[in-house]
Amino acid sequence: MSARKTAVVVHRTLWLVFIVQAVASPFVDLPYPYWAGWLPAIAAVALGLALARTARREHAEAHRDPVEVDPPVAGRWSALNSPADRTPSHGTHQYGQTYAIDIVAEDEARPRPRFAWLWPLARRTTDFPAFGAPLLAVADATVVHAEDGQRDHLSRNSLPAVVYLMLVESVVRVLAGARRVTGNHIVLDLGDGTYAMYAHLRRGSLTVAAGDRVTAGQELARCGNSGNSTEPHVHFQLMDGPDLDTARGVPFTWRGVGVPRNKETFEAAAGRGAYPA
Repeated sequence: MSARKTAVVVHRTLWLVFIVQAVASPFVDLPYPYWAGWLPAIAAVALGLALARTARREHAEAHRDPVEVDPPVAGRWSALNSPADRTPSHGTHQYGQTYAIDIVAEDEARPRPRFAWLWPLARRTTDFPAFGAPLLAVADATVVHAEDGQRDHLSRNSLPAVVYLMLVESVVRVLAGARRVTGNHIVLDLGDGTYAMYAHLRRGSLTVAAGDRVTAGQELARCGNSGNSTEPHVHFQLMDGPDLDTARGVPFTWRGVGVPRNKETFEAAAGRGAYPA
């Protein structure tokens, strides 16, 4: 296990220890003074800051040109949390997300539900045009990881639901590890030290497995709403390794599209050698 991986595991464990004792303390007498119970949290904060500093330094020192790949979808989409507007695009370098992008499907005949301040609290996944959309291989590649056993949950696109997501659900998922944050996901080895990751896949939609060779444009899975997700959407990123805990982000550009900015709508053609949907 690398030093970075060990540090990530220790960081997560320290927070788990702190939370477990905080929950248990009203019901049992802990065998140490009250102040000692804060030590895991203090150590976790210090280690987290050190990991963040290291990630920022490595990002500043890295100089990789964008890797051109095909779009991971076809049709009309718009961008959210785009690296064209800021990096890190999701506010963190964690999980190789420095240059990650979220995209949602746009369908004039079936518009995306608007954000609700109070009601409805949540919507069904099928209310969103992105749900079930085919996800395509962005290049000829080898599948190194693929899973689709986690459930697709209701949307989190109301104010109370977003508060719940940020204060409760996200915390639990982060403590449970990267795969609970990304939900169902697939990682492709594109060669030359570059890997592509697609997150929040629809449960049971995978058409490939680890070890398979895939062709650019081949359907891999379907868009879903698993993991740390507010609504059905595609989270896509390139990174320099297959392990989300240690990977660093790699910039990308989509052939024929570029890198769409936040709220920019774009049309993506199916990749070369595309399979029928």
